[in-house]
Amino acid sequence: MEKYDYVIHIPMSSSLSSSVETAIMLSKEDEFAGKVFVVDNQRISVTQKQSVYDAQKMAAAGKTVQEIYDYLTETKTENSIYIMVPDLKYLKKGGRITKAAAMIGTLLKIKPVLQIQGGKLDSYAKALTVKKAKEVMIGAIKKDLQARFLEFLEKGQINISVAYTYDKNLALEFKQEIEQEIPNIKINWIDPLSLSVSCHIGPNAVAVAISSVYSEK
Repeated sequence: MEKYDYVIHIPMSSSLSSSVETAIMLSKEDEFAGKVFVVDNQRISVTQKQSVYDAQKMAAAGKTVQEIYDYLTETKTENSIYIMVPDLKYLKKGGRITKAAAMIGTLLKIKPVLQIQGGKLDSYAKALTVKKAKEVMIGAIKKDLQARFLEFLEKGQINISVAYTYDKNLALEFKQEIEQEIPNIKINWIDPLSLSVSCHIGPNAVAVAISSVYSEK
């Protein structure tokens, strides 16, 4: 606050972390009231990154802090994430699934595909191989592009990203597969998943995400 008039803080989704509540509480203190805006726009990782880029673009275009806050809040559901988890033991350790479910899943060599739709990690589908899990995720993205995100796709206001834990080669391969299966689609980012997510799902996971992109058009 010594350097700027306002601060917009974009934390990870309140459904995944209590840091949002802490930030909101602190922003209401006399020193920061009306100066620090905490945006709970229900995002994480690469979709959260898109929110930061959108905010920067709006600020550069002369939008007010309130306009930026309102936009990020209003568009919080305009994102979708699908994640393939190759090993269930980390979800078990974090209490995301039961020990029994983890044991059965491990014995059957299940590769679960999880989703984040503005909230916590939820089950989307189950696959027996990494190849099949990637096919499931590509199918889910195709469905989203032709339904929820069709308007943004037609306007060119969309960002599709790949994220991963540990193995970037797996992510690069997945990128090529997505671009082959979905014509006229370009993957803009390939990013490592944040540690706050990685610690719950373990190494060799791969994800694909869609986000709407801010445009003044």
